[in-house]
Amino acid sequence: MVADIFNLMVESSTDLDAAYGALSHVARRAMLERLRAEELRVTDLAVPFEMSLAAASKHIRVLEGAGLIRRTVVGREHLLALDAAQLRPAAEWLGRYRAFWEGRLEALDRHVREDERR
Repeated sequence: MVADIFNLMVESSTDLDAAYGALSHVARRAMLERLRAEELRVTDLAVPFEMSLAAASKHIRVLEGAGLIRRTVVGREHLLALDAAQLRPAAEWLGRYRAFWEGRLEALDRHVREDERR
């Protein structure tokens, strides 16, 4: 039983690590943002970045490895699309801390307002 729980924690932690690792680079975040609007060919996705196609492909593989994008091959074209479902665990993990920070910010706001009244 404990081993099952530990395995579940390790597996979900790995998914979370992959998602946050993929999001840790500005170019990969920008690629996801572009894919939010439409499917793009690999070459089209790489165009606005000041990097080689090989470097862009490495970033794309990181995003694919994290499950954030999916690739469809049509003939010789590789089409990429956003798969935002893998962002849900990352958002849920951050959401756990929202109440904490909102409480802290509300307390700070009350403190500042009381200080201004004095």
